[in-house]
Amino acid sequence: MGKITGFMEFERIEEGYKPVAERLKNYKEFVIGLDDVQANKQAARCMDCGTPFCNNGCPVNNIIPDFNDLVYRGDWKAAIDVLHSTNNFPEFTGRICPAPCEAACTLNVNEEAVGIKSIEHAIIDRAWHEGWVVAQPAKTKTGKKVAVVGSGPAGMAASQQLARAGHDVTLFEKNDRIGGLLRYGIPDFKMEKSHIDRRAEQLKAEGVTIRTGVLIGEMPKGSKVTNWAKETISAEQLNKDFDAVVLTGGSEQSRDLPVPGRELDGIHFAMEFLPQQNKVNAGDKLKGQLRADGKHVIVIGGGDTGSDCVGTSNRHGAVSVTQFEVMPQPPVEENRPMTWPYWPLKLRTSSSHDEGCERVFAISTKEFIGEKGKVTGLKTVQVEWKEGKMVEVAGSEKILKADLVLLAMGFVNPVATVLEAFGVDKDARGNAKATTDAAGCYTTNVPKVFAAGDMRRGQSLVVWAIREGRQAARAVDEFLMGSSVLPR
Repeated sequence: MGKITGFMEFERIEEGYKPVAERLKNYKEFVIGLDDVQANKQAARCMDCGTPFCNNGCPVNNIIPDFNDLVYRGDWKAAIDVLHSTNNFPEFTGRICPAPCEAACTLNVNEEAVGIKSIEHAIIDRAWHEGWVVAQPAKTKTGKKVAVVGSGPAGMAASQQLARAGHDVTLFEKNDRIGGLLRYGIPDFKMEKSHIDRRAEQLKAEGVTIRTGVLIGEMPKGSKVTNWAKETISAEQLNKDFDAVVLTGGSEQSRDLPVPGRELDGIHFAMEFLPQQNKVNAGDKLKGQLRADGKHVIVIGGGDTGSDCVGTSNRHGAVSVTQFEVMPQPPVEENRPMTWPYWPLKLRTSSSHDEGCERVFAISTKEFIGEKGKVTGLKTVQVEWKEGKMVEVAGSEKILKADLVLLAMGFVNPVATVLEAFGVDKDARGNAKATTDAAGCYTTNVPKVFAAGDMRRGQSLVVWAIREGRQAARAVDEFLMGSSVLPR
């Protein structure tokens, strides 16, 4: 696996970034990937560790040591074949996956992990450049029709696998372009949407019919979920027209902050803010775009969505950007002997933070303050955790200036009316109740209706969505044909 002594000879090589001043001028990707020499050295660090925990650390179970070894030996064509055998869209994961595989790397016990994500990024970019990524239409057709509802990574993966198995697949998306939260949740500077468009063309060439602007069921009244649908189809009609239905929508209902003053103008969910900029980047004309120009911005929520709001606000030209996190600041370095090979709790600083942001930990918002119906500030208090409970720190109340507040505290469940339209049972969190046991995998309580991705598991990673889409496709294939040759 790589070079036997490579991990002792070579240091980890990080992907580079373009300078902050340059990248803040646009919404283009700014990561500088590894060149061939750097990728060779990085892959050489992969140890012959006997039990490669990275395989299990990766939700799609990428065969990581194998493609590392192939890159080390310069066989890039075989490397992309190995990578594609488990992952339909490595250009997505190679850009936005947090790389749990690296946390599980055996070398990560006491050294810097192999840069698996950067190698994956290099492999797929090389494959597209060389023309190795081509459509794989089915040689024979089954005559079975499958509807996939929701075109995020789970829906795209399920559609591709089912089409390659010979089924007639129609992929439905309520918005005007496919991609789900990849399209309208992830900023372009993290992943340009040409990567989705390229895969959409591949799906079409493989026989997938893509229908955008089509809402299945109805949106709840007053919903803040992005929706550019021009047509509505009932669940009953879909069940009538197709032999199987796979629900793969995202977890789009944002977690709210119901404190006094919430009704003030200038307080928005992140998913009201981020999709608009992506639409503008795509060339669309928007009236009254929500912008951060010249404003003091406070982002409430310390995760990736909050970080995306930080980066977008800085590109708008915000006067200041502050990000709140209610939890205490985690340690800069994890306790590796205690956490490996699991995902560790540690301070994570994103490229958006480096572009300009004050981060405040262990802080809670008590009230939004405003004048003439518009938010002007927040009343906050420091908190500490005692015996598992959040306790306010006496005398720590402050009022902070804010012209724009973005709520980025995660997502609680999918759009409920989609599940209700089909009569699908929900779990305690409001997600589709579907088993992942071998018997009846990804099936719901409704005959021939399956659920996968965030629709089933709740808010999660792109790599989990791809995994569930692939596995659900196999389950549907087995349901329709009695057996399946699709990978698990």
